[in-house]
Amino acid sequence: MLPGVNRRLLYTLVSACVIVGGTLAAIQYAKGGYRVTPGGIVAQTGLLSANSFPSGAEVKIEGKLVTATDDTLYLEPGEYTVEISKEGFSPWQKRLSVQKELVTQTNAQLFRITPGLSPLTFSGVNQVSPSPDGQKIIFYTASASANIRNGIYVLELSNNPLSLQRGPRQIAEDVPDFELDQAHFLWSPDSSEVLLITPDRELLLELDRKNNLRSLPDMTLTKRQLLSAWEEEMYKREREFLGKFPPAVIEIATTSAKNVYLSPDKKRLLYTATAAATLVPDLIPAIPASNTQLEDRNLTPGSIYVYDREEDRNFRVGGELVAETATKQLLATDLFNRTALTLDSSPSGFTRLQASNSAQTAANFAAYHTPLFTHNLQWFPDSKHLMFVDNGRIVIQEYDGSNQTVLYSGPFRSDFMYPWPDGSKVLILTSFSPDSPANLYAVEIK
Repeated sequence: MLPGVNRRLLYTLVSACVIVGGTLAAIQYAKGGYRVTPGGIVAQTGLLSANSFPSGAEVKIEGKLVTATDDTLYLEPGEYTVEISKEGFSPWQKRLSVQKELVTQTNAQLFRITPGLSPLTFSGVNQVSPSPDGQKIIFYTASASANIRNGIYVLELSNNPLSLQRGPRQIAEDVPDFELDQAHFLWSPDSSEVLLITPDRELLLELDRKNNLRSLPDMTLTKRQLLSAWEEEMYKREREFLGKFPPAVIEIATTSAKNVYLSPDKKRLLYTATAAATLVPDLIPAIPASNTQLEDRNLTPGSIYVYDREEDRNFRVGGELVAETATKQLLATDLFNRTALTLDSSPSGFTRLQASNSAQTAANFAAYHTPLFTHNLQWFPDSKHLMFVDNGRIVIQEYDGSNQTVLYSGPFRSDFMYPWPDGSKVLILTSFSPDSPANLYAVEIK
């Protein structure tokens, strides 16, 4: 017999081996390294995380019903056609690549087949303009039954029931000789102020109070300094976020592209190529389980692309969908310079958006803040989808160009369509009677 000390040592070593071996086996099992099946042990499988929003949807792989979301499936490496469907929602389908020991996620966002429709205004709206932060809408109305209810309103895009119940908030009453029906709105970068541009005067409106238009000072003579200060703020933000992209992408964005828009999470870039170019591969180290959809790194003028800086993938998402009413140009075209410009040292560098007439200046600022006024494609708030108008329908697709889904095909004005901040609704302008003015409606899509 072994001495007591030696027996205890042996038991300890055996226990340690069992624990370590079990841990390693569990890790390999979780990674899909090995799976026990009725046919024996299968090596080097991959994992498919079949998740959807909302959950509880059917999952079909190669046409066969296999499970419901949310579930994790162990599959042999290869490509699979995955379909996810739920009653009352548009189906989702994608060709996915499953790689050994890696997790591939579906992240399927499902949208309602029969969206709800609810009015947000009742007296007609004109000159609708969304704020840079996407949280507010400003507009003018002159169709209210009482004259004192005509004027400029702000609608907070909030899901707070009390806020929605109160509806739009009037920030200025109408003044007939101001000709507000011909006015333009120009937002400050922080969305706290609006420069009201009328044919005869220009006034700075505060959004947290009701403004008396007749008592506000005319900003016409000092507007240039104000707008330059706003441009400087926009330039600094753009320089900070765009500077996180690879130099080759920055070069294309600043020299051979237009209508460049960052996604809400600042990780993807939507842009229209203006010159033929090739985006070289491997700009950043490859990451596991990245998007395997077909990309396009050979840029064609007029085509619209999305570049993902986390996965170094570039997808063609369409061509120019509508004639442009304005074009956005970047402000931070000096990203390769270590020292940023300042308004004090380079005042002329912050007048890029200021045109010879106020209407064009307002259009330039509006186009800078949202693609609503340029190429029609807009970022959805989740940064994973794009929205656009096509043949009288509101369509949404994933940022890689896949899964086009019609959200709404009823009557609406094609020049305005805007997502709610949390992605639960889409704002439209429409009228259901030829004798009634257009009003804002919310289309419930989730």
